[in-house]
Amino acid sequence: MADHPRVALLTREFPPEVYGGAGVHVEYLARELARYVRLGVHCFGAERTQEVVAGTYQPWSELEGEAPHLGALRALSADLVMAAGVQGADLVHSHTWYANFAGHLAKLLYGIPHVVTTHSLEPLRPWKAEQLGGGYAVSSFCEKTAVESADAVIAVSQGMRRDILRCYPNVSPDRVVVIHNGIDPDQYRPTPGGELLARHGIPEDRPYAIFVGRITRQKGVVHLLEAARYLDSNATLVLCAGQPDTPEIAAEFRDLVAEVRRTGTEVVWIESMLPRDEVISLLSAARLFVCPSVYEPFGIVNLEAMACGLPVVATRVGGIPEIVVEGETGFLVEPGPADETGTPHDREAFARALAAPIDRLLASEDRAAEMGTRGRERAAREFSWRAIAERTAELYRQL
Repeated sequence: MADHPRVALLTREFPPEVYGGAGVHVEYLARELARYVRLGVHCFGAERTQEVVAGTYQPWSELEGEAPHLGALRALSADLVMAAGVQGADLVHSHTWYANFAGHLAKLLYGIPHVVTTHSLEPLRPWKAEQLGGGYAVSSFCEKTAVESADAVIAVSQGMRRDILRCYPNVSPDRVVVIHNGIDPDQYRPTPGGELLARHGIPEDRPYAIFVGRITRQKGVVHLLEAARYLDSNATLVLCAGQPDTPEIAAEFRDLVAEVRRTGTEVVWIESMLPRDEVISLLSAARLFVCPSVYEPFGIVNLEAMACGLPVVATRVGGIPEIVVEGETGFLVEPGPADETGTPHDREAFARALAAPIDRLLASEDRAAEMGTRGRERAAREFSWRAIAERTAELYRQL
């Protein structure tokens, strides 16, 4: 591999510290990319044992504290050390604003190309000001600086590409390429749950719809709970939902769960972050998956559910329509006109529109199974990580 480029992959998340779709993307991309380039992963957090990890970086201890803006400053402090640590690379590839600034600095310091993969865009997530305070202005600065100066910007969907060009008009369209997220169909496949349902208190005598994601405005889980008011009284919702962005959204979510339970709908709320094999088993045992996101550049969790044989009910936003085929692998729901945070103006209409296909699939095992089979076939055929790594490595060679 002596003639292969030395690529530094820069990320906040890497196993075992993975909590979102961007972290999943980097984990699997790194595994496949190592076939094509001399790869070194540089990540935040504790030391790792994986051979591919070339450096781990901690924020400065002087920045510890509870103030929301300190989180952004801690990320920048880790970025400074990361930029020093990638010296010797031929190219840097950064993921999310947390690591974008390190990639930008490396480009300036060493005169090497910088590739940015955009998993979301800060201008389209204004609710983060609620979480980060003034740190949101810092995260926005990091992303804008990196994206506008990058040698190539990877969009994880066509929808994301349109958003990049709209939010950052100074970026030349020929520098923005679409390379989708992926799935490992050998890992994500229908897998019996055994005693898992009983352990989590999930009724085994009736089908359930499942949500997997963080408790955040972006993921729209509060809208799913509002939709639960209009579900058939025999419906069961399983919510694998944790890591609330703020105490306020955590309280709102908790109140909504209690309200839905009073209406008679069974809600099983699993607050802890489950191991991946348990998530796969819970997905496999469900009748359908629900993705009520108000903003979703791609939505890798939909692929994971499809690979486990589930039909998907999801909002028609961002990259989701590039994954879910209406009427074949699931149903797409229009959220309708929305405010700047993505919250629909008519929340009741959205809730009713979301509830209808959930009820339809809960009531029809055959229809759900047919859609789930098609979904798994599509996930395995169109979204393999090997193909995605090949396209990414080819982009490196062009630079």
